[in-house]
Amino acid sequence: MGKVKGKASNTLVENRKARHDYFVEEKYEAGIELVGTEVKSIRAGKANLKDSYAEVRNGEVFVRNMHISPYEQGNIFNKDPLRDRKLLLHKSEIDKLIGYTTQQGYTLVPLTLYLKHGRVKVALAVAKGKKNYDKRQSLIEKSAKRDIERQMKNASRY
Repeated sequence: MGKVKGKASNTLVENRKARHDYFVEEKYEAGIELVGTEVKSIRAGKANLKDSYAEVRNGEVFVRNMHISPYEQGNIFNKDPLRDRKLLLHKSEIDKLIGYTTQQGYTLVPLTLYLKHGRVKVALAVAKGKKNYDKRQSLIEKSAKRDIERQMKNASRY
């Protein structure tokens, strides 16, 4: 467990909107409590993190609004696609997250679902919401960076 040290190579599902809407302050890696049919659906890429967030309740962390489509061959073993799912973290990490979330403007956002040693993990970010002008500034910086790289690529051809 602990802090995530880079991008996972076995990424199954990614929350692309999160980096656009939030400043990511810190990342944590957490296990997630799933049933077998949910794991099969996630491996097939049938999950969505778009509007999901995490919250701390009674000393436990739960992810909400994470949609995992029912597995087609799962029949009676399928669970509710939008149910709350418990995240598996150490007590000290949960205490840090409680400290962050009690501060004004901070929230817990799942960034990616990925495989690590055959287990599904969640990259959980402590994030602060962006204002509209922050989002515009991010887009301007991204565009400028893209232009610079394009110019460098064209200059290297000559």
